[in-house]
Amino acid sequence: MKTVRVGTRNSPLAMKQTMIVLALLKEVHGDFPVEIVPMTTKGDQMLSVSLAKIGGKGLFINEVEQALLKGSIDFAVHSLKDMPAKVADGLTLAAIPERSDPADCLIFREVNTLEVLPFGARIGTSSLRREFQMKNLREGIQVESIRGNVGTRLKRMEEQSLDGIVLAVAGLKRLDWFAEPTHPYLILTCEQCIPAVGQGALAVECRSQDQAMNDFLKPIDHLLTRKLVMEERDFLAMLNGNCDIPIGAFASQEQNGYRFSGFLGDKELQQSFTKSVTVQEIEGVGTQVARTLLTEMNQESI
Repeated sequence: MKTVRVGTRNSPLAMKQTMIVLALLKEVHGDFPVEIVPMTTKGDQMLSVSLAKIGGKGLFINEVEQALLKGSIDFAVHSLKDMPAKVADGLTLAAIPERSDPADCLIFREVNTLEVLPFGARIGTSSLRREFQMKNLREGIQVESIRGNVGTRLKRMEEQSLDGIVLAVAGLKRLDWFAEPTHPYLILTCEQCIPAVGQGALAVECRSQDQAMNDFLKPIDHLLTRKLVMEERDFLAMLNGNCDIPIGAFASQEQNGYRFSGFLGDKELQQSFTKSVTVQEIEGVGTQVARTLLTEMNQESI
């Protein structure tokens, strides 16, 4: 078998995620020759500017997708939450492995509970979704923009004397941070902070016309995860969502059906809108909830 070339961002978390995907593939296919091709994206380079100001979603995948389209790599591994609602022409999500924990984690610098955070506490995050929901969680919270990988954000929390930062649980788990946590933390429920679309899931992308690679990747596709995150992505598409709009969505399977929660913030009104529904069938619910939230927001702005 020829060497399989895998493209990924050149960050500790992205590399770890790529190793997770390769391990899943080797469980199915046995050992195979592989070359990991790390890349630096525009999102990695411009850490001092908010994502909303430099293009939003896609900034962490564009360079990798270009390499894929040119044929210099065979498939790519992304965090699904970094992907725009529409996949680039000529490419396809060949596999979405089983989702990890979708929740957010509030890491404290000194205190150890949300209740004892001081009024005016400064919380670091680059996400408008997290900003809106943190302010809803606790009165008086101030949000400061902070970007970079996990290690960089933890370091900046100390250097800038922030009271806390918000990170994805899935990333912290993949980096084994919880094995020896460096700070007190609180894992927020998906009701307290509705996750980003696709948070906790990985996206394995290849060329649409590369049937051999599609077949190679398909066995690690997790059907339930795909079913749920596609509803979240439909929600995102309906809202034409990007990093400049506070959006969150989470679909889950319950004992008696499915639950879908959507979040939409309005920067001008400084208000947010949430909607949760429990249904027997999940198909079409993401679009339906998005329409409901848009209607509520438009009525409020009149």
